[in-house]
Amino acid sequence: MLARAISVFDLYTIGIGPSSSHTVGPMRAGRLFAQAALETAEERRTAPVSVRCRLFGSLALTGHGHATDTAVILGLAGWAPDGIDPDRVPALLGAIAESGMLMLGDRAPVPFAQGRDLVFDRDTFHPGHPNTLLFGCVFADGSTLERVFHSIGGGVVLEAGVPPVAANVRQPFPFTSGAELLEQASGSGLGIAGIVAANETVWRSEAETDAFLDAVASAMSGCIDRGCVASGILPGGLGVRRRAGVIKAALEATERAPGPQDVFEWVSLWALAVNEENAAGGRVVTAPTNGAAGVLPAVLRYYQRFTPGADDAGARRFLLTAAAIGFLYKKRASISAAEMGCQGEVGVACSMAAAALCAVLGGTDAQIENAAEIGMEHNLGLTCDPIGGLVQVPCIERNTMGAVKAINAAYLALRGDGQHIVSLDAVIETMRQTGDDMRSKYKETSLGGLAVTCSLPVNLAVNHVEC
Repeated sequence: MLARAISVFDLYTIGIGPSSSHTVGPMRAGRLFAQAALETAEERRTAPVSVRCRLFGSLALTGHGHATDTAVILGLAGWAPDGIDPDRVPALLGAIAESGMLMLGDRAPVPFAQGRDLVFDRDTFHPGHPNTLLFGCVFADGSTLERVFHSIGGGVVLEAGVPPVAANVRQPFPFTSGAELLEQASGSGLGIAGIVAANETVWRSEAETDAFLDAVASAMSGCIDRGCVASGILPGGLGVRRRAGVIKAALEATERAPGPQDVFEWVSLWALAVNEENAAGGRVVTAPTNGAAGVLPAVLRYYQRFTPGADDAGARRFLLTAAAIGFLYKKRASISAAEMGCQGEVGVACSMAAAALCAVLGGTDAQIENAAEIGMEHNLGLTCDPIGGLVQVPCIERNTMGAVKAINAAYLALRGDGQHIVSLDAVIETMRQTGDDMRSKYKETSLGGLAVTCSLPVNLAVNHVEC
C-alpha cells in the first residue's frame, strides 16, 4: 500500500495520449534518466556516447500500440508530457530518425537508432512491476550508468531501489481508508471535499489549488470540445473511425426538448470525444489515468450542463471529492491496468465520478462513500484486453459505459440514507484481491480476451465471432 501523502497535483496531470502508464510515465522516466546521465557525465568529466532502453512486460507487449517507443525517445530528448505540443511530435521524431542523433536531455548529442537502442523484451516480466523500463548509458571514458524505472499508473514513475520520497508534511486531516475519510469529514465539519482542500494547504495556498483545479476543469472541457469537432481515422491500423463529431451533429439537429435518452447520449458523446482525443495522442488529463480519461470530464460536463446552479465552485468540489476517492485506490490498491485490469482504470474513474457527482448534487458524506462503492462494485473483474495493443477497442466505448454507470451510482446513493452492506474499503480490497488473482494475460498485455478473440478466424465453431 502507498502510505505517503498524495496531492491533487499528483492525481490530475495534464499530458498526452494514449496512455498514462505507457506513454506519460515512460516519457517522464526517459527524461529523468537523461537528467541523471547528464549529471553523471558532468561528475565524471566525460561525455555520453550512447543511450539505450529495454522495455519489459506490459510495456513491451502493448508498447507499440500505446506509443511507448515515442514516449521514451521524447523523454530522453528532454521533453515532458505537459510541455510538449502533440502536433510537433511527428516532426521531432522524424528529425531524430533522419539524423540518427538524439539530443540527450536537449543538451548532449548521442547516436540513436530506434531498432537498435530501444528493445521490446516481450518474453520477460520484471519482478518489480509489470511496467518496467531499463535504461543504460555508455560514456566516452568507458564507464556506464544503468537505472530501472517502474511506471505504476497515472503517469507516476518510481526508480527501482529508491524509496518514494516521503513528503515532509503533516496534513491536518490525513486518511488512508474510507472509514478514516468519513471520520475526518464528520469530525472536522468540512465534508469530504473540504478536508481534501485543507490538506492541500500544506503544499500551497488555497488560491493556488483553486487555480489548478480550474485549469484541470478547463483542460477537460477543452478536450471534449476538440474531440467533438475532429474527424478521420484513429492511428494504429485498426481503422477505427472517430464518431464524436457525427454524433454531436445529430444531437444538435434534434429539435425536441432534451429527454432522458438525449441526456444519456450527450454524456456518452462527451466521454467518447475525450478518449478519441486520447487515442489520437492529443492533450488529456489523467483522471486517474489516460485510458479512463473520459469518465470524469463527461460526468463533470453533465453536472455543468444539466444541473441548475452549477458553477466553478461546484466543479472544484467535484474534482476534490473525486480526488479523495482516487487517493484511496492509489493507497490501498492500484490504478494500473497492468496490475488490476481495467477495473483499476475505468472502474476507479467510475467510482471517483460517482462520488463527485453525488457530492455536487447535495449528497451527504455517507451517500458519497456509498456512490463510490457502487461505482466500483459493478466494475469488479473488468479486464484490460486492448485489441492490437491500442487504447481504442474496447477502451473508448468503455469510458462511455463508465460515465453512465457513475451517474446511475450517484442517483442510487442519493435515494438511500448512506447505509449499505458493502463498504468502500471492502470493495477496494476486493478489487485488489481480484487484480492479484486475475491472470496476467487479461492485464494490458493483449494476450487474452478481445485482443485474442478478435485475431481468430472469422468463422468459429462457437457463436460465429466477427471482429
